[in-house]
Amino acid sequence: MKKALKILGIVILIVFLLLLAIPFAFQSQIKDMVKNFINQNLNAHVEFSDVSLSLIRSFPQAHVNVDDLVITNFEPFKDETFATAKNISFTMSVKELFKKADEDPIVVNSITVDEALLTLKTDKFGNTNYDLAKKDDTTNNTDSSTESSSFSFDIEDYSINSSALTYLDEGANTEIYVTELNHSGKGTFSAEASELDTKTEANVSLSMDSTKYLNNNHIKLDALIGLDLNNQKYTFKDNKGYINQLPLEFKGYVQMVDEGQEIDITFENPQSSFKDFLAVIPETYSKNIDDVETSGDFKVSGVIKGLVSETTIPTLDISILSNNASFKYPDLPKRVENITIDTAIKNTTGNVDDTFVAINTLNFKIDQDVFKSSATIKNITKNMMVNANLDGTLNLSNITKAYPIELENELSGILKGQLNTAFDMEAIEKNQYERIKNNGSVTVSDFIFSSEDIVNPIHISKADVTFNPGTVSLNSFNAKTGESDLNATGTIKNLIGFLLSDKKLQGNFNVNSNYFAVSDFMVASSETEDTNKTTPASESLKIPDFLDCTINANAKTVVYDNLNLKDVKGALVIKDQEAKLQNLTSSIFDGILAVTGNVSTKADIPTFNLSLGADSFDISKSFKDLQLLQSLAPIAKALQGKLNTTINLAGSLDKEFSPKLSSISGDAFAELLTTKIDPKEGELLSKLEGALNFVDFSKLNLNDIKAQLKFENGNVTVKPFKLSYQDIGIEVSGSHSFEKTMSYNAVFNVPAKYLGSDVNRLIGKINDNDVNKITIPVTANITGSYTSPKVSTDLTSGVSNLTKQLIEIEKQKLLNSGKDKVNDLLGNLLGGDKNTTNETTKDSTATKTDTTTTKDPVKEGVKSLLNGLIKNRKKTDSTKQQ
Repeated sequence: MKKALKILGIVILIVFLLLLAIPFAFQSQIKDMVKNFINQNLNAHVEFSDVSLSLIRSFPQAHVNVDDLVITNFEPFKDETFATAKNISFTMSVKELFKKADEDPIVVNSITVDEALLTLKTDKFGNTNYDLAKKDDTTNNTDSSTESSSFSFDIEDYSINSSALTYLDEGANTEIYVTELNHSGKGTFSAEASELDTKTEANVSLSMDSTKYLNNNHIKLDALIGLDLNNQKYTFKDNKGYINQLPLEFKGYVQMVDEGQEIDITFENPQSSFKDFLAVIPETYSKNIDDVETSGDFKVSGVIKGLVSETTIPTLDISILSNNASFKYPDLPKRVENITIDTAIKNTTGNVDDTFVAINTLNFKIDQDVFKSSATIKNITKNMMVNANLDGTLNLSNITKAYPIELENELSGILKGQLNTAFDMEAIEKNQYERIKNNGSVTVSDFIFSSEDIVNPIHISKADVTFNPGTVSLNSFNAKTGESDLNATGTIKNLIGFLLSDKKLQGNFNVNSNYFAVSDFMVASSETEDTNKTTPASESLKIPDFLDCTINANAKTVVYDNLNLKDVKGALVIKDQEAKLQNLTSSIFDGILAVTGNVSTKADIPTFNLSLGADSFDISKSFKDLQLLQSLAPIAKALQGKLNTTINLAGSLDKEFSPKLSSISGDAFAELLTTKIDPKEGELLSKLEGALNFVDFSKLNLNDIKAQLKFENGNVTVKPFKLSYQDIGIEVSGSHSFEKTMSYNAVFNVPAKYLGSDVNRLIGKINDNDVNKITIPVTANITGSYTSPKVSTDLTSGVSNLTKQLIEIEKQKLLNSGKDKVNDLLGNLLGGDKNTTNETTKDSTATKTDTTTTKDPVKEGVKSLLNGLIKNRKKTDSTKQQ
């Protein structure tokens, strides 16, 4: 017995090892089989990571597994992904693995597909991406028994798990998205007449012509389908489906015919409680309806019958009815009552364009507020036409008190309206306002509006709107947001387009405000983080992208950053997240500011391009509060007086909407009027006074100074400009950075009399008025920073050069003086001889002078000249030594 058991154990082990080993031996054959099937049947490019075989997993059947399948299309959808699947598995008899392609078809017993993504697409030319089957070019044989294929199905069960389907029809402008699809079925397809038992769950979204008819609605279907494969007829025998939580029972059939599909289906909800109406609404919004108290009835029924072909659809007759119904959620204080619904969806011709929706009545009441409406919607698949009537009063705060809707911000306010509107979607898309017919009026009071496109909620105390054909008149609009107040009137061109589609809000408005803070109207949006960057995403202010309007503004106070602008007037054109300022004027810094240009937040980093004109600005105030001016001319902080300037600048803004100084480029022209210096302001002036003690900087003449500046890449270049101090001319030029590092030259043309006592003594000895007019250039080099400046001058070398110049002048003057004395002496000598002769002749009897006491006049004149020259030489030498 032990021996028999031992042999049996060895046999089982050998069989088990064979079951493990055989798949490896057939691995190549399995891959070839899959590839051959694909190549023989599909016009597409197919990739998969692996194909494996297991004889144990589904024993006694073989289990074939295909991993990471990807199918991409050929032209005209080249390289577009048609389908992907994480895993596809088949079970079949082991003997099927040994069949050759020319033998009988391979029989597959079950199929499982996991995480498949399938995209079905029809372009605007009618081409489809799902016509992948290869055409059979062989001659048709009337005997169908001669046809063969590589596979046949004798399916016991199949399943599709965690998958998704997308259907896009560009020609019909139709989109269908099926997500979280789980579908399973059991049956036999090979029999001529059989049954298929299926279970399906999915979330479905459907839109046609930009209108959403289903939005992620949960669909559930349990269907027993009779299969008549010879006649290609599929009959719904025992079926119950769910749209969200609304149960629907249906019966009928779908049959394939040459022209398309013949459909004959009827359906209705098995009950008639109004709770079924709440069940239609997605559970995300309706919440748990089990304990909701309802009264009244609700009935959905319909017939879909006819041919689905390229030119026709089935006729439709679907009705939704409810009379005098009500509901109340147990945790909410308000009841919705007097609900009446009478809606029909019909098509009597089979022409898709003749489908229409008639909402004959949709009325309800909350507390004492009664709301009535009706509408018709025609030409749904093409240019949808809407005609609607609204009449009633609605306290918006009661919505969340009667229905469990979750809002980011609580609604409040009273809405009263009586409105008839008729329009078609093409008129909205093309902005053909004359085709939009509106009549009526709407008033809103105490309404609070919140949106991700604005920073603060807008509290509308009152708004009065009149609807006219083509336009909407804003008769009054009184609102506050943050600290700002607004009073507006104007005209809105496309309110319907803004409300019903992705159109921008267009209009012209006149806006008055007592206090307007720019930051109250900006939206903080998180920029998308770049995976290539190491810095985290930041927030920046954005101009709302839904605005396309012109605002004529008149505000008593506008706050921008730390600036308070008074009496602001001008036009603001907002479009594509860009604000253009036109002829904007304001009182600020005791002067007038004029601004033109634009600010754009379309890119991730906001930018600006502005031209600023300042008239009679108070210099000390403006340079104290405006960082831009501080950066352009930091020394101006020490100035007192008036300033005229024109500044052209462009650059980017930071997340607080302030200019990034390093990004700014542009130029400026400044003119100083009746200006003086406050010596207490600034280390720079103290350093200059220490280096140039002959200048009192508090007495500089700064009147009518004109300067030109150019700035780029964080640096400011100042072109040479002139100013004066008494009889000293000064020329200044250089540059500084926005970080306030400096490199300036100030050239002082200094008269000689300011250069010390030694120089003044030389000037006194020369005793010549022309000498007093001599000036020398003294250059002050200013470096360092504005808060820690460094000043160096060439004053010492300038004084030395001037001294040499004065000595040379005196020397030349003495030499010229000596020549004059010689000439005078020689003239005197010649004149003395002649006179002596004459005297001797006239008075021959005169008494002769004693030769021992009488001096020779020629000798004495020469001695006097030499002594004078020697003395002058000594003076000249002593002056040089000084």
